[in-house]
Amino acid sequence: MTQILKNMSVPSEFWDYFEQILKIPRCSGNEKQIREYIKSKAEQFGFKTNEDSVGNLVVKIPTSITKPKKKVVLQCHLDMVCEKNEGISHDFSKDPINLKAIEIDGEKWVTAEGTTLGADNGVGIAYLLTLMKKIHNKELIFNNIAFDLLFTVDEESGLVGAFKINKNLIDGDILINLDSEDDDTFIIGCAGGIDTTAEIKDKNIFCNVKEINLIPMNLSIKGLIGGHSGVDIHKGRGNSLKLIAKILWEINKKFNIDIISMNGGNRRNAIPRESNAIIFIHKKNESEIINFVNQIKSEIISEISEVEPNLVIIINTISDQNFYKKLSTDIKNKLLNILYVIPNGPISYHPEDKTLVHTSTNLASIRMDENLIKIETSQRSLSEISKKDIYEKIEAIFKLSDLNFDVQHFAEYLRWTPDWNSPLLQKSKQIYINLFKEEPKILIVHAGLECGILKKHFPHLDMISIGPNIKEAHSPDERLKVNSIQRIWKFLIELLKKIV
Repeated sequence: MTQILKNMSVPSEFWDYFEQILKIPRCSGNEKQIREYIKSKAEQFGFKTNEDSVGNLVVKIPTSITKPKKKVVLQCHLDMVCEKNEGISHDFSKDPINLKAIEIDGEKWVTAEGTTLGADNGVGIAYLLTLMKKIHNKELIFNNIAFDLLFTVDEESGLVGAFKINKNLIDGDILINLDSEDDDTFIIGCAGGIDTTAEIKDKNIFCNVKEINLIPMNLSIKGLIGGHSGVDIHKGRGNSLKLIAKILWEINKKFNIDIISMNGGNRRNAIPRESNAIIFIHKKNESEIINFVNQIKSEIISEISEVEPNLVIIINTISDQNFYKKLSTDIKNKLLNILYVIPNGPISYHPEDKTLVHTSTNLASIRMDENLIKIETSQRSLSEISKKDIYEKIEAIFKLSDLNFDVQHFAEYLRWTPDWNSPLLQKSKQIYINLFKEEPKILIVHAGLECGILKKHFPHLDMISIGPNIKEAHSPDERLKVNSIQRIWKFLIELLKKIV
């Protein structure tokens, strides 16, 4: 174990496994190595494994009696969001996550050096590996429970593993999901969601540059916090694509610029932190445009500096580079209009809980090359009707542009409807109160959880979602609170002991 993880809170096996997990590539769609690692550990302990056609893995831990009183599914996902700060040299396909310890308000946390940590959902994997080892070593004995430890794939890119799970893979009465991010909270419901993508594929997107008095400039936005497009969408954080669209729209209105390229954002379920555009301007307007951008920059900073203290907006002339193509004028103008007006953030709040986002949309990414413009967005709602309403409005905005957009909706998932009378919830609440002498929070979250999809496949399952304190998931500021690992472990083991 590295020096950083020594003397961390118990169980020590958790930190041993967590350290190993940090060394194994597991971006969404690249879970083979972590799956093989878990299989090897399970087989070493004498437990049978099985996987389905999409790569979901189950570890079967039988009970010593013929007919167990309970069949418990413990579930997490194998993949992680792979994000890094600009300028960080890190290859997620082979490089280990570089861990560091920090202290905030006297509390120990672990985070990573300029990349996502992968605590979402590496902590779930480490918990289940620890449970396997302790059951094998007979440090924990559950005579009346048969366990299915379920590891799903490709959760972060669209809950793919949960959608495509073989229904014969698991067998249970209850399911405990280990993908929540607050140790004093039980999640019992979540929003549904859908992704909406608009593409233009056309060889005539760009045209040749004829004006000789044009010079290229680079406009970049960075330093934003970013975060999860569900749980962080209401926090007023800057969206780099919305900010760069505002600046470009204003410059274009005043100076009639040309656009060479525009790119930003990486994932549909993350608030984009960085964006970049290369533009052509008339040489005579250079100093005036720089001053104008600085004026807009001051306005933006005055609005969001309390939330985004590290925002950086830079515009500068590019030297020694040749650009021969620019967006056609018609596409440029209509594209900027779309990006400027397209909604982003909370659309409505729950009528009975004004702190809970009901419906939202996230402008997630834009990619542009010689023959393609691709814009990705995601919509979430606690209501299927409201979800349909907002994704159809997003489609309508693209259609109103009169550009040749191909709009597609995909990766739709259903909301997880809360069961306030759940026996599992009632038992969990009582155990939590007995252990920690306080009431747990019971929440429905705006993020999408695999529970909603698994509930559709296995409607008889009684479900709850728990987890330790993880902050800023899906961003390089992701961090894991050390002492909350022990708190959730203690609760989980006590719940399993008293579940029958």
